[in-house]
Amino acid sequence: NLLVILVVLLNKNMHSTTNLLIVNLAAADLLFVIFCVPFTAVDYVADHWPFGTIWCRIVQYLIVVTAYASIYTLVLMSIDRFLAVVHPIRSRMLRTEHITKIAIFTLWTVVLTVSMPVTFTHDLVVHHNYKTNSTYAKCHFIENDLLDWLTFQVSFFISSYLLPLMVISGLYVRMIMRLWRQGSGVRMSKESQRGRKRVTRLVVVVVIAFASLWLPVQLILLLKALNIYVANSMLSVILQIVAQTMAYTSSSINPLLYAFLSDNFRKAFHKAINCSNRYQDYTSDLPPPRKTSCGRTSTTGL
Repeated sequence: NLLVILVVLLNKNMHSTTNLLIVNLAAADLLFVIFCVPFTAVDYVADHWPFGTIWCRIVQYLIVVTAYASIYTLVLMSIDRFLAVVHPIRSRMLRTEHITKIAIFTLWTVVLTVSMPVTFTHDLVVHHNYKTNSTYAKCHFIENDLLDWLTFQVSFFISSYLLPLMVISGLYVRMIMRLWRQGSGVRMSKESQRGRKRVTRLVVVVVIAFASLWLPVQLILLLKALNIYVANSMLSVILQIVAQTMAYTSSSINPLLYAFLSDNFRKAFHKAINCSNRYQDYTSDLPPPRKTSCGRTSTTGL
């Protein structure tokens, strides 16, 4: 994810609307991995929450924020593809670098704001271990008069998974109909048509990967809120860990998809790694390599 961010930001010729949204997705995924994976691991391994009340609330807040940021960045990417495919001429004024940055800023502002209640619904809960006659604190959801666990989890499932995927699916149904329909009123060269289909295919694969990898943990959390799934056996705990690992994989698989499905990203990755290797060789007092260009590559999109 960090390589994706650096490759796009350091290469102005890759500053297309889709690539800027890909950078935002990479940033959200990177933050999700940083603030979710280590603390979830500690929660499984340790018998208590060692980071205090404030960090309990901050971590839960950032997990929700980054999860929302990821899925709604995919919504923005789908809208961008929809405009490019269905309204290629009329959308030129909207699909600009400036407007894309405004959309990204607005997305983060909304997500950071609507997720604030999470900080008030999580706190340390003290448990008593009767076998050892000791107490320990765990970071838990705290129900109150305004919000209970079931309401929170159902609303999170709908708003962070079901609703955005329904919107994305509707957009792609329209796009697929337009892409493969014969006799379109918009005339484009075969190369342009192939380029649009290639970019759209990449976004579709990213969305499918996200939906597939997040589905198990979303279902488990929903079933736990309904008291249908209880992690009281080794098998149920293992299933929950596997489901969470799949969700975490979603945050690291996208750069691999870009490398496999996008020629421009693959070339940019190779060039960045090649330049890094040459720099290391130079600083190791080896004979300096022949001067090559590690600058920008010409591209109009992915």
